[in-house]
Amino acid sequence: MATKQIEKNECGKTRDKGNPYEVWMSLDGSWVWNVLKKWQKPSLEAKNPYARWFCLVVTPMTGPHGDMGDVYVSEIKSNAVRIK
Repeated sequence: MATKQIEKNECGKTRDKGNPYEVWMSLDGSWVWNVLKKWQKPSLEAKNPYARWFCLVVTPMTGPHGDMGDVYVSEIKSNAVRIK
């Protein structure tokens, strides 16, 4: 009997600000999301409209140091492209 492979969350540990898992940028280049942690496994993210990532977000309002917090994955993917 074959055992089912358990899917791991490869991005489940919080990274430092300078070493994000991914970087996403808005189409106009004014917002940048540095993904520091993903709360769900990739297969669960696709099914959950409230899936979230812990990010350092740099915007014109936050300045170069940005703000950290959870952001809905759907919000990022609908407004940005992955650059790293």
